[in-house]
Amino acid sequence: MTAPADSDLPLDVIQRTPEATPAPSRLRFRPRYLLVLLIPVLMFSGAVMGMYFQPFGLKAFYAATGLQPGGGASAPIALPPEIILPPEMVETMQVTDVVGLARLMPRDDVSIVAPPYGAGDARMAEVLVAIGDRVQQGDIVARLDNQGQLESAVLLAEANVAVRQAALVQTRAAVQNSLDEARAGVDQAQSAAAEAQAQLTRETELFARGVTTQAALDNVTAAARQAALAVEKAQATLARFASAVVDQQPDVIVATRNLEAAEADLTRARRDLTRAAVLAPISGVVLDIHARAGERPPAQDGIMEIGDTDQMMAEVEIYQDRIGAVAVGQPVELAAGALGRTLQGKVQAIGLTVGRQGLVSEDTAANTDARVITVLVALDAASSAVAARFTNLEVVARIDTRAVAATGSKATP
Repeated sequence: MTAPADSDLPLDVIQRTPEATPAPSRLRFRPRYLLVLLIPVLMFSGAVMGMYFQPFGLKAFYAATGLQPGGGASAPIALPPEIILPPEMVETMQVTDVVGLARLMPRDDVSIVAPPYGAGDARMAEVLVAIGDRVQQGDIVARLDNQGQLESAVLLAEANVAVRQAALVQTRAAVQNSLDEARAGVDQAQSAAAEAQAQLTRETELFARGVTTQAALDNVTAAARQAALAVEKAQATLARFASAVVDQQPDVIVATRNLEAAEADLTRARRDLTRAAVLAPISGVVLDIHARAGERPPAQDGIMEIGDTDQMMAEVEIYQDRIGAVAVGQPVELAAGALGRTLQGKVQAIGLTVGRQGLVSEDTAANTDARVITVLVALDAASSAVAARFTNLEVVARIDTRAVAATGSKATP
């Protein structure tokens, strides 16, 4: 069967080769396209950093216009995000103010009353004060149950002193008698020697005249020599006494030192008796009591806490990048919801070391590893009277850095 002719087909067939087919086009990646994506990121980062750190130009703008960063928000952006300012403080907030968390405390902070040194395993016998009582330094605020044992030690030491006193009297008398006896022995020996020497002189004269014999002369000579040796012996016995004063004799000195040692033990026992009494280390008010009768005094918390609330202080933690604006004498305003009012004070001292933040807000996302410097603020009399009931209360402190700077007397930390 023959194929149909080309003229019989309804359409013309065009033959194409594969090499003539064009390849599809592809998009090529160019690095400059990244600039389009980075521009929004850089603009946003620059805006955030400018609002937070506030360069000099931005600070001048806010100072001139009276605006605050944050667009009217309740908390300005320039403040540390961990600190929530009370509304009454936000209304008077200035751009130059420095803000930090603080705690109220008595002057020289709270004094922890620990058990006396060497109290050992003693328990509380009685507590003589209550919370809120005012005490003076050295007052007895509590007693321990080791008082009976310590009193027994005092009685024993007193008895030992009495024994040593009697021993000293006895030794002094014995030494005096021995000294007197030695002196008498010397006198007796010297008297016998003188008599023997006189007898020898007579016998020698008689022997020269032929009245006595040689044997009699020899006997008298030997007796005189023995008498002389007896004097030397008596003098040697007397020489054993170093001095004619009884109290300077060795036996008396030893007895005196024994008495002094016993008296030292008595003094120590009486001082140990004070371990049964807990004394107030400072004058102030009893803030809290941690141990009651029958309990063992806590090792860390102590028996009680005492503070001088007549002058209240505030310990403010200032971020290290803001401490340069703080100076001694600047006015400080402190606020907390529990107070119902703001407290006033002045910067008294600025710390010399940078440490880790110790006061944190209730925000669970707060930064707890910030580096801060402690600033001590002394409250005025009216504020101290209010803050005396709120030791360790957390407050927000606002330091007005303009006051001292305006006088040109800004201090260095």
